[in-house]
Amino acid sequence: MTTTADPTFEYPDASPGGELDAASATFYASLAEEFADRMVSILNNASLALMTSIGHQVGLFDVLAELPPCTSQEIATSAGLQERYVREWLAAMTTGRVINYDAGTQTYRLPAEHSAFLTRAAGADNLAHLMQLIPLLASVEEPVVASFRNGGGVPYSAYPRFYQLMAEDSATIHDGALIDGILPLVPGLIDRLHAGIDVADIGCGQGHAINLMAAAFPQSRFTGYDFSAKAVEAGRREARQLGLTNATFEVQDVTDLGITDAHELITAFDAIHDQAHPARVLSGIAAALRTTGVFLMVDVKASSHLHENLDLPSGPFLYTVSTMHCMTVSLALGGTGLGTAWGEQVALAMLKEAGFSEVQIKTLEPDTFNNYYIATRG
Repeated sequence: MTTTADPTFEYPDASPGGELDAASATFYASLAEEFADRMVSILNNASLALMTSIGHQVGLFDVLAELPPCTSQEIATSAGLQERYVREWLAAMTTGRVINYDAGTQTYRLPAEHSAFLTRAAGADNLAHLMQLIPLLASVEEPVVASFRNGGGVPYSAYPRFYQLMAEDSATIHDGALIDGILPLVPGLIDRLHAGIDVADIGCGQGHAINLMAAAFPQSRFTGYDFSAKAVEAGRREARQLGLTNATFEVQDVTDLGITDAHELITAFDAIHDQAHPARVLSGIAAALRTTGVFLMVDVKASSHLHENLDLPSGPFLYTVSTMHCMTVSLALGGTGLGTAWGEQVALAMLKEAGFSEVQIKTLEPDTFNNYYIATRG
């Protein structure tokens, strides 16, 4: 399928019959103007993404949501921040139509309709925390440019905050939906977890999902695997703080899991497409499951075919994250570079090749970002 311009499209400079006059035959001024405006909008929105990341990190949105209209000094004082920086940040947010400004009183206000998507209290609806990915990805621009020219990739070690940002992101989802929404997608799973089964999480990060499940199902036993020692230690620390005795964590390259017939449930939350060798990881997961076991894989909802992602609202974001992290990290390890938007078709094919004979894809409202794959060996 072609994605180039439709030859039957009537350009703005065309005559009523669709024919172009000589002046516009090689250059369409109105389209050029429209595209220039779009590029300026992209520049402004990219700038707002950076400012939103900062606002989230220093807690300005949370403070503003609790305040009446206030001056920049009052806001800075409430947030414990430097007024001059707060004032400039407020100017960016005001011109970006994120914050309202009253010129007469020189006060600022965060509308409730905006705070619903910008504060930590918004939980899974908080989009501000995702903006932290923009400066993180931008920090590796230079080595990514070099990879374009020379091949290879950027190692995971170049992203020191990545596992923390992913932990924050997954926590906003899992705190509200893991126990009561995601796990019940697997028929009969909740009863089995209450009775007591062995569970593993592949690429567990800081292990918050493991600890949530361990606290909710004390009769079951949970193990988290991740190759980041810092992330694993964070999971262990949280488990100790919660007093959990049924949650353990191991530093492990899941490409070589080396476990057979050990678990009734294995989960992977947005982790498979990041792997250097995802086919080997999936085969290892299949081997680690008992014959009655279930693999619950949560991954990005997309098609494996570019033309079917043209209207995907998060399309540019997904392919950018892939270029700047998921794909390049895999390639740095000599991997396949599967990419963030590997899609349903490739996922189903790889699951089948790994040994899963039955796979269902489910969705969970209001999550439009992920697919929930329920796979069994049959």
